[in-house]
Amino acid sequence: MSVTEREVKLAAAPSFRMPGLDDLGAQTIASATEPEQLATTYFDTDDLRLARWGVSFRHRLGQGWTVKLRSEGDDELLARPELTFPGDGRRPPADAVDLVRAFVRTADLRPQTRLKTLRRHIELIDGEGRPLAEVVDDEVSVLEGRRLAARFRELEIELREETPPGLLQTLIARLREAGAGAPDPTPKYIRALGPRAELPPEVRVGQLDSGASAGDAVQRAIAASVIRLIEHDPVMRLDVDPEGVHQARVSTRRLRSDLRTFRPLLDPAWASELRDELGWLAAILGTVRDGDVMLERMRRRVAELPEASAQGAARVLSTLEAARDDAHAELLATLRGERYVALLDRLVAAASVPALLPEADLPAADVLPALVQRPWRSLAKTVRGLDDEPTDEELHGVRIRTKRVRYAAEAAAPLFGKQARAFAAAAAGLQEVLGDLNDAVVAEAWLRDWVRTSRSLQGAFAAGEIAALERAAGRRSRAGWKKAWKVLASPKLRSWM
Repeated sequence: MSVTEREVKLAAAPSFRMPGLDDLGAQTIASATEPEQLATTYFDTDDLRLARWGVSFRHRLGQGWTVKLRSEGDDELLARPELTFPGDGRRPPADAVDLVRAFVRTADLRPQTRLKTLRRHIELIDGEGRPLAEVVDDEVSVLEGRRLAARFRELEIELREETPPGLLQTLIARLREAGAGAPDPTPKYIRALGPRAELPPEVRVGQLDSGASAGDAVQRAIAASVIRLIEHDPVMRLDVDPEGVHQARVSTRRLRSDLRTFRPLLDPAWASELRDELGWLAAILGTVRDGDVMLERMRRRVAELPEASAQGAARVLSTLEAARDDAHAELLATLRGERYVALLDRLVAAASVPALLPEADLPAADVLPALVQRPWRSLAKTVRGLDDEPTDEELHGVRIRTKRVRYAAEAAAPLFGKQARAFAAAAAGLQEVLGDLNDAVVAEAWLRDWVRTSRSLQGAFAAGEIAALERAAGRRSRAGWKKAWKVLASPKLRSWM
């Protein structure tokens, strides 16, 4: 089961006394439940990879296994996807381990800390009995073997779907007036594990300052994409949000592009082998992502059709959905394979210590402009060689080169600031226009192929209607690409190169 936990944590002294919570609002009623005893074991690698990535993996006696992924909240509110799995405490369930594979990779999960908790609940409901929030008072004992290693007390305010605006801040104020500390998002297991759990994750994005070397810029670019891939790995596996595959694909494409841009600074064999492996993964991700994009487009187009076309359109969509599900099943098999895990290990190592040549020791400010100029000149030469009415294939080639320019400029932007960011933004604008064109062309071609093999007259008619809409969308995108190109081609945007 998957839910999103939303809570605010506050520390409390052992002497803290829970204040009354009945008068928080005219329609708020506080109801205390019987205290419960919890026995929890947290699992992690010996170097605490999960904790350092902000992920937890636990077994709680009588409740099974729980994985909590990285927080999506702010400094005060923790909002974490929480997934539960049945099973005793002897061996972590394979599905749960699968969910954290990108963080632990080939390392073993072992018990790292045990907690005994005395938990008291106060449920806040409205006049109709609907739950509004819950206040939890935990007295936690940290055990090392049979020895008591530490004790602490923690208050949690757990939000519900029906939590009214303002109730959270009212609760925080009431608890703080009674002596609770300021909101602190540190999870229990992090407090129990101690300073090692508060170390940064294995992959970190370094800062670029005026004294940065070209190698520093390479390391920063690689690290940012590796983090993006690892963080979105669980989202891909759960398949609840297409952004998981989208961001993973972006990370692999950006990595391949950066390895190409920074090629003069990298060991050739090392970079080539890594690009090849990333190309293998990108192809598999691309099949799923292309299916997601196509489905999203087709659903929008179907919504524009008359009601009489609904049944035929449903046949078109069902074909796309089945193909997309097959592609995701292949992706899951890939993510669970040894080759993918080995690639993740290589990427983590590359993000820390890329295989640099001596030229990478030169100042980034001197080296990076020339590295961005190379893909820019290739793009400009390609556009100059186009006829007044370039083919769809030629414009697709322009899009690919534009993407390389954008990624190269974004890698340089931390050092060159506003001008480089403006240039990258202009490249992104052209890329978007040409991307819309390519999506329309691909969709129309797919529909034509579908009609040729379909035995449904209703489906063929609906597919024809959708194809006409895609053709019109393609014409609009084609009409706008030159304007986007002129923006990017402005010499003012390249003054920093």
